[in-house]
Amino acid sequence: MALSIGLAACSPIRQFHGYAPSDEDLSEIVVGQDTRETVAEKVGRPGMGGVMEGSDWFYVQSDWVNRGWRAPEEVDRQVVAISFDGRDRVTNIERFGLEDGQVVSLSRRVTDSGPRPSLLSQVLSVLGNFAPGL
Repeated sequence: MALSIGLAACSPIRQFHGYAPSDEDLSEIVVGQDTRETVAEKVGRPGMGGVMEGSDWFYVQSDWVNRGWRAPEEVDRQVVAISFDGRDRVTNIERFGLEDGQVVSLSRRVTDSGPRPSLLSQVLSVLGNFAPGL
């Protein structure tokens, strides 16, 4: 009995995060005809949109497996991107999987303060700044 409880505790646990519409749902969307509102009615609004208002819609779904003490492993990822034109009509529908993913290095947006003076130049500048009244 203890062995069966131990084996059950080690069985993989699947977790699903997010939502990506199925291919059947996406087939109901007509490129060039459907708008943001009709897409929202057919497949729902995404959990996250583009950076700016009026940009593309992105649906993201990730499937993870937890195996005992090991770190969770992502076994599947689906990203559905729906692009819109200036009149809010669908221009493109794309699906990307985990195999399409790439590591993207993000910009840290650190402002360079310019060249820093060396320690020797800092010491020499302090030595030359004595006030005569001290």
